[in-house]
Amino acid sequence: MKVLSLGLIAEENAKRPPDLPPRHLFYQRPGVQHVEALQVASTVLVTRTPGGVGSKSRTLLRSASPLMARVLFIEDDRALTAALTMAFEEEGHEVITAFDGKEGLDRISRDKPDIVICDVALPKLDGFSLCKTVRQNNPQLPFMLLTARDGDIDHALGLSLGADDYVIKPVSARVLLARLQALLRRVALLSQPSNISQIVRVGRLELDRERLECRYDGIVIETTVTEIKLIEALIAKPGVVLSRSQLLTSSRGDNSIVTDRVIDTYVRRLRRKFELVDPSFVQLETVIGAGYRWKAA
Repeated sequence: MKVLSLGLIAEENAKRPPDLPPRHLFYQRPGVQHVEALQVASTVLVTRTPGGVGSKSRTLLRSASPLMARVLFIEDDRALTAALTMAFEEEGHEVITAFDGKEGLDRISRDKPDIVICDVALPKLDGFSLCKTVRQNNPQLPFMLLTARDGDIDHALGLSLGADDYVIKPVSARVLLARLQALLRRVALLSQPSNISQIVRVGRLELDRERLECRYDGIVIETTVTEIKLIEALIAKPGVVLSRSQLLTSSRGDNSIVTDRVIDTYVRRLRRKFELVDPSFVQLETVIGAGYRWKAA
């Protein structure tokens, strides 16, 4: 972990190539301490100044965080964990931490978090393996992968294993909080009471909105929150082709900067799950050059 002074950061910014963004504020804590962490992986700047940055910054952050949650951070970078913990606790979230994959699994079982934010490169058990294990036992626990790897293959692998979101480091605390809130909103929307019937049946498929449960031929299909939203969007308009962009908006419901091609990953994963029940499953159709549709009865 590299710790920098305020003077050094100005010098480093001056030396950075013009195509790279400057290092800048990661997190500010109002009051006595002023904590800054650089938006660079494994680099944290910490300073203490009297008076901090004032209450305005806190008000702006708090207004964007209406949903509180018990958040489990699984990250072996202790300085990064400390900075994120302060940021999230300042917003009213309860934060628990683990520093390797096996400890993370134990804490999920013991502490029952509302959401998990997990690094990929972990000791003892990597984030991909941890995600896969969690999905086998708890398919609806909101799960976000955090990683310095930005390759499409890693992104697709994370989503195919059941992650609800895949966030590339470096990332600011504000952006991470926004992604957290977007995921919590999706869960809340699926769980809230409604005058609309909570059970939707389309052919052999049954979707229970209240229990966040999907059945095909009466057999439960283990699905994530994102997959439930995707199925809901498709069966709402049987026979109608929905573009990847439309499905991305329906399934994620946020402004995350991700390619709409992640929908292909979600669809492949869903097809495999349905094919475990019915090897001849053909209800989820691909329309080349247009998108996807749920086959009309």
